[in-house]
Amino acid sequence: DETRPGGLRVLPSMVVVLGFPGSWMAEPDTGIDLPMIVHGDELIELHRPLPAAGTVRAEHRVVRIVDKGPGRGATITYDKDLFDADSGERLASVRHTTFARGDGGFSQAVGRSDLPLPPPAPVPARLPDRQLALRTLPQQALLYRLCADRNPLHSQPEVAREAGFERPILHGLCTYGFACRALLALWADHDPVRLKRLYARFSAPVLPGDTLRFDTWREGGEIAFRAHAVERGQVVLDFGRAHIDG
Repeated sequence: DETRPGGLRVLPSMVVVLGFPGSWMAEPDTGIDLPMIVHGDELIELHRPLPAAGTVRAEHRVVRIVDKGPGRGATITYDKDLFDADSGERLASVRHTTFARGDGGFSQAVGRSDLPLPPPAPVPARLPDRQLALRTLPQQALLYRLCADRNPLHSQPEVAREAGFERPILHGLCTYGFACRALLALWADHDPVRLKRLYARFSAPVLPGDTLRFDTWREGGEIAFRAHAVERGQVVLDFGRAHIDG
């Protein structure tokens, strides 16, 4: 916002697309059934405010592959660290988990699988402290493709149907961006610098055009949250946790 003191500032969720490694899971050597992958969860941690202009360097590493069993898929987790290319300072850390729905049972062939991470804390059972509804656009997935994620699951109806969806679904990271926007509006007076950590699990697909209702709770020093697709009455983000200064 150029009208605020300090000029343009960058939303913290921008770190999920900076240094994007490309569609490495589509490489034939991985053996991954690409149309069957969906986003599992996402965690970002901000170490310092993101500059509005500059060059970043990204380091990626696969840290965990968990076999859920034949017919149950597998999860692939990788970490990304973002650095200011000029100063070398670390800007942010990202942990990304993909659910490869068509790739369970591999440990029977290779003889090993990593252990799963412990489950995240659930959101409170009481009524939300604050709520906000945001509408996605019918063309939302096509706009998000401009961030370089061109998985055809999000744009080609025949690929979406082959993967078991009625039509192309919204990118999980686009939904994650809506969560960041909602939390900043509800709890940070739209100040992106105050958000230091953001986690969410993707529990169901979002369809472009869905209205997303964010239910949020103050839980000690954190904000817990969950998102529903209003028209379908379905929880699409769950186990959400954010650390917001102030």
